[in-house]
Amino acid sequence: MLLNVQGQEAYCYTGGKPFNPELPTVVFIHGAQNDHSVWILQTRYFAHHGFGVLALDLPGHGRSKGAPLTSVEAMADWLIALLDAAGVQQASLIGHSMGSLIALESAFRAPDRVGRLALVGTAYPMKVSDALLDASKNNEQMAIDMVNIWSHTSIAQKPSCPGPGFYVMNGSQRLMQHISRQNPAQVFYTDFSACNAYANGEVAAKSLASPALLVLGKRDMMTPPKATATLTKTIPQCRVVQIDNCGHSLMAEQPDAVLDALFGFMKE
Repeated sequence: MLLNVQGQEAYCYTGGKPFNPELPTVVFIHGAQNDHSVWILQTRYFAHHGFGVLALDLPGHGRSKGAPLTSVEAMADWLIALLDAAGVQQASLIGHSMGSLIALESAFRAPDRVGRLALVGTAYPMKVSDALLDASKNNEQMAIDMVNIWSHTSIAQKPSCPGPGFYVMNGSQRLMQHISRQNPAQVFYTDFSACNAYANGEVAAKSLASPALLVLGKRDMMTPPKATATLTKTIPQCRVVQIDNCGHSLMAEQPDAVLDALFGFMKE
């Protein structure tokens, strides 16, 4: 589905069904150097089981036009404008990594527009190492390689890898390379800089009136579970699910476990 958001064309995947704003809406928000496709399994299931689905591409990512936005706050404002464009009064938000910060900030800025909140592979503060920031600015392929290695627990994930045509790590790498080829702007560096600079997470967490779920990979090296201490201690209605044998690329490494956690939470 194409929408006009802040004067630019924005794309949302709707899970293989026409979007119906009369249904309970769930918005899926991808992370840095990604697009809506990281949510394919989860979005299709939600869309075929009673929800309206908007899996967005942020500006400068995937099929959405415009330059990548330079702050989490700007991305949150853009997301709220996207809800307006889609005719959605209230939605539940599911965000992965950088997307989790966008979801949290959106709930802070427009609490009446957000129902439930699910933060996947999250952390606060979400600091990025100097080495990774430098690589994302000056050697993007090196940054892609670093993130790809650190986001997965193995080079041969099961059950995905034994299936013909599936290779989890290569799929992740190709997606990040595709974003780089598609947009001459330094998307990775812009995304990482926005995560690194975001400073309103604790305030947003304290003010959160919505139930929140944190879905974490037990072996996540990018946003390790211990890095969620500020959020778990601060969010008033917080539940945590940790998934075994899983790193930062939760939706690829343990897709069914992620789906079970998210769908169960949103159906309550």
